[in-house]
Amino acid sequence: MVDAITTEIIRHAMLAAADEIARNLCRTAYNTVVYEIHDYGIGLHDENGDVVADTPGVAVFTRGNDIGVKNAIKFLGKESMEPGDVFIINFPYWSSAHALDPLVFAPIHVGERLIGFSTCRVHVTDLNQKDPGYVLDSTHLSQEGLMMPATKLYRRGERNEDVFNIIKFNSRRPRHTIGDIQSQVSAVVTGVRRMKELADKYGADTVVDAMKAINEHGERLSRLALEKLPKGTWSTVDYIDEDGVDVGKLIKLKCTVTITDEEMIIDWTGSANDVKGPLNVPPGLTEAAACLIFKSITTPDSPVVAGNFAPLRVITEEGSVMHAVPPMSTFTMWTGILCGETILKALAQAMPETIPASSGGDVCAFIGLGDNPRTGEPWQDGSNEAVGYGATSTQDGEDGIMHISEPGCRNTPIEVFEMRTPLFLEHYGYRQDSSGAGQYRGGVGISRAYRYTAPGVGIMLSYKTQTRPWGIRGGLEGVPNAVILNPGTENEKWQGPSYNHLEAGEVLVNATGGGGGYGDPLKRDFDAISADVRNEFLTPEAVERDYKVIIDKDGVIDHEATAELRDSYKSQKA
Repeated sequence: MVDAITTEIIRHAMLAAADEIARNLCRTAYNTVVYEIHDYGIGLHDENGDVVADTPGVAVFTRGNDIGVKNAIKFLGKESMEPGDVFIINFPYWSSAHALDPLVFAPIHVGERLIGFSTCRVHVTDLNQKDPGYVLDSTHLSQEGLMMPATKLYRRGERNEDVFNIIKFNSRRPRHTIGDIQSQVSAVVTGVRRMKELADKYGADTVVDAMKAINEHGERLSRLALEKLPKGTWSTVDYIDEDGVDVGKLIKLKCTVTITDEEMIIDWTGSANDVKGPLNVPPGLTEAAACLIFKSITTPDSPVVAGNFAPLRVITEEGSVMHAVPPMSTFTMWTGILCGETILKALAQAMPETIPASSGGDVCAFIGLGDNPRTGEPWQDGSNEAVGYGATSTQDGEDGIMHISEPGCRNTPIEVFEMRTPLFLEHYGYRQDSSGAGQYRGGVGISRAYRYTAPGVGIMLSYKTQTRPWGIRGGLEGVPNAVILNPGTENEKWQGPSYNHLEAGEVLVNATGGGGGYGDPLKRDFDAISADVRNEFLTPEAVERDYKVIIDKDGVIDHEATAELRDSYKSQKA
């Protein structure tokens, strides 16, 4: 039995160690997606694989790491995990992510006793998947790159050259890929070192007991929060653009949420089950996305621990888009990123005062690649983009921040792109008139334009362009995401997810969605409307259309003309 004070000291030491793991990773990674965007998931876990401490990155990765370690334990057995071993796993149905998000983990031993695991997942750039950069149209696992089912990178501290050579000869970018994997190794070894220091200081039994106490406390907090939530069942449906194979066919996500005194059940029965392309997600990723939403409405102010999710149950249909099984394609794992807001859409029926309206709804990722004429070397870089957040019952949605699935992530700065690649960033700023109107408006999205100064590839991962961000209680929908090729020219083309081969001079615009509004737009404060026009979030034309307010470009309202417009509008509505 460990006392509360010692438990808290160990808990904070583990959180500090998780932060150190992230710093070590970012200082040694080769890939801007890791060290600029923070596309990673890091955790320290108990001997069963349950997370006890993490650091923010891609939120769905951390719980996915739990599931990946648990599946590795089932596959290998704990007895085969020795001191000094480091493993890699990217078999998607086990690791809970796609092939380019390998999970590297190391068992933590005190002597020969296993007390936990140190984990790190990142996005690497190439494992010989069928297309360079990203795959948008695979139909079978065999097209998605090298698969490693819980394989030893290091055996009792010695590098396994056979495995590294296999990786080297199965990557178009071996130096970067192996460099990033080695940065993961360095990161998890840091976690092992810090946990062993804790065990040396307090004793292995005390550390193990503290980890158990931390998770038990996390469960108690969640159950206390669950008691305060409304009880009942609510269902909704939402859609993703397409799977890259059946082009133009929307993919249905059906979510039913039930809250009882004992648990929250998130049931995906009725979601699409005939998806040919790579938007199918492993069940571990589906569970991880549900954990993110459950955490956000129960215990958002405390760090993630596995105990938080004890009152949560997720139901899926095997073989559906929410529960991929071999050899279903899973490469474009966007369903697992987008489905969180489908859960919120169902919960908004029960808790409209608590749940925000929809955000822009996507991470709107860009990946560019080609040959750099300045260096004569191949290049590949990318960025996720911010969206507008949905309004709430008390305030406007935030303007241009990262999607809920990646709260610890950032975008790639203009300077990094222009220094490392033959891209010229023509503009980058807020997307005017993209917010959903309401008493509280949604946040506005972002627009960033990439001009290619040399031939190359531009990949856009934006899967919410055909459906609009929903509002709450009379709030209007936001403007959806858009991908615009060569805007303002005779070759202008509006796209969704796309793999573009571009010539020098061509422009690709990533325009992200605005959040949905909350409440009747006619109840919005006039001063707030004036400020939005002055700050160029809204144009006078959009204000007249959505708020029935006559205003000039300087934010000055014509109150007499506004009263006449609103009287006319109310008469027509009646």
